[in-house]
Amino acid sequence: MSAALDPSRFMPAHFMPSRFMPALRSYSGLRHRDPGAGRAPESLGRIGSLEVRLAVTAKDVRRAQRLRYEVFYEEMSAIPAAAARLARRDFDAFDGFCDHLLVVDHDEIRTTARGKKRPKVVGTYRLLRQEVAARHGGFYTQSEFDIAPLIARHPHRRFLELGRSCVLPSYRNKRTVELLWHGIWTYVRRHGIDVMFGCASLEGTDPQALARPLAFLHHFVPVTPEWQAAALPRHALSMDMLPREAVDAKAALGELPPLIKGYLRLGAQIGRGAVVDRQFGTTDVLIVLPVEAINPRYLGHFGMNGERHAA
Repeated sequence: MSAALDPSRFMPAHFMPSRFMPALRSYSGLRHRDPGAGRAPESLGRIGSLEVRLAVTAKDVRRAQRLRYEVFYEEMSAIPAAAARLARRDFDAFDGFCDHLLVVDHDEIRTTARGKKRPKVVGTYRLLRQEVAARHGGFYTQSEFDIAPLIARHPHRRFLELGRSCVLPSYRNKRTVELLWHGIWTYVRRHGIDVMFGCASLEGTDPQALARPLAFLHHFVPVTPEWQAAALPRHALSMDMLPREAVDAKAALGELPPLIKGYLRLGAQIGRGAVVDRQFGTTDVLIVLPVEAINPRYLGHFGMNGERHAA
């Protein structure tokens, strides 16, 4: 990214892949983090008191889940399942094998029940690499979009699913968002990722109320067959809700969430069809972002190898 591309415009309250909720388990999706207990987490970057890093313990993941619950269920209109409401955490079976990116604030220290002091988690992103998804039954997004043909067309590329992203309201600013993007780009470089994808959400479940932004995405965002994927037929909502000539492009662009606009600037493509997610009160569209499509001047903001905010 270049300095001219303001990362704070990228991030609304959340960016989530499809909110498919497989069978919830009593362990809340946590089973592989505790081996890291006692090991200092590796910093991926820092700006002032804010630091971005990966979760290394089950406690780290629970802190991310509590943040997600606060944003998705308490601030927004998502409807929690009974187990999530009881635990006051947003969790599913994917949490146990995904990586979790955290932004923590070292100026805001929280004391645990055992007296340990930890910096406050203020932002998070969930990351699922293709090889990990293959070992655990697939990607989260597959509950809404038919991405299998897309992946099959690119057998030599490595895919990364992005999702379950949120930031506390008081931290929705350029610094926090820039650190999240810095952490993602560092992760992408480290794991040799070729394609990022996930579901971006528009607030609301009334298609008619979202007709203009959906039609804008349908008519004005260029797509190529090699990166195309469609909503599953049982969920699909047509985005062709208005004729092209009836779409006020400027007004429609203003109605899109900042995250979607940011990804479009980077070179992302949109899938065919949208999906209404009534549990989360959103309408989802598929975002596909090949790394090769990202304009080098945007990547220059962080450095090709993520060195700009390296700790």
